[in-house]
Amino acid sequence: MTSPTLPPASALALFSLAAQHPVSLGWCSESERLANLADEHAFDLQLATDLELAGERAQRMSSAQPPEAFLNQWLSARPDLEAMLSIRFEGGNPEKPFVDVSATTRPVLAADLPVLLALAQQTYGVFNPQRLRFWSSAEAGAFAGTQPDMRVLAAPVNQLRDRSTPLELSLRPTLDTSQLEAAREAYADVDRLHPAHPAQARILSEEDLQETVDAGTMFDVLRNGEWVGYAGARAETLCGLPAYVVQELLLIPSARGKGFGAFLTPMLAQQLPEQDRVLMGTIHAENKGSLQAALRAGRHDIGGRSWLPLPSVLT
Repeated sequence: MTSPTLPPASALALFSLAAQHPVSLGWCSESERLANLADEHAFDLQLATDLELAGERAQRMSSAQPPEAFLNQWLSARPDLEAMLSIRFEGGNPEKPFVDVSATTRPVLAADLPVLLALAQQTYGVFNPQRLRFWSSAEAGAFAGTQPDMRVLAAPVNQLRDRSTPLELSLRPTLDTSQLEAAREAYADVDRLHPAHPAQARILSEEDLQETVDAGTMFDVLRNGEWVGYAGARAETLCGLPAYVVQELLLIPSARGKGFGAFLTPMLAQQLPEQDRVLMGTIHAENKGSLQAALRAGRHDIGGRSWLPLPSVLT
């Protein structure tokens, strides 16, 4: 049922802080993290109240549903649990609607999932959503019956930079997008070898590459002076943390299979100017190679999102 009171962003921030992984709690001050989380949740509140924005979403999705149907909803799920649900569309595709659990008053437990599924169907059933997505700091696979999504791998920059790296590898600032086609071919090579890869990772766009180049935080990976990939990140906030969010960590086929992947993270950390930030990025839970490289580099799995099919329960 709809809760009578929509909490302010500051309250949503407190709820979200309680859902973060304990290892990350000392990576910035609590006051800074709460302020960042409040900023992140401000958009959730706008999506819950702004009918003009809801109308724009309805028009963009070419939907016959009224704008009100697109509003986020703050709902009472259980006596001790309230949740904000929102209708989303994978990749902006109107044919792929899903319900996102944007915030909860406490961390989600396995026992909560049937109730959240029922609320998702009751609230957004007109869109025929096929899946529910939720966040947890629990390890991947902790919730039976769920499907994996992206995990967040992170560590403070100043804890990563002192790791030793091979002498044959180096970084230099990327000046343009001239190697983007070679990077695309490298992704295509992995796609051919691993059919599940296209659904797990995509190369950054030319626009994102250029923005990271302009920010001075995109680097060419060199092996004995020859270009073999990209390593770059951009200053943002994620999970309430002041972060450098990874835009690309890539090696072309000739540089793979040699254990170099784990060295890209410390090499990048050595080049980033703001050492008090956290280097973090998302990796699909089934992308085992990238996950292992991130963990070997010293990053921690601090949580991620999982999918739960609605039809499996609501039939």
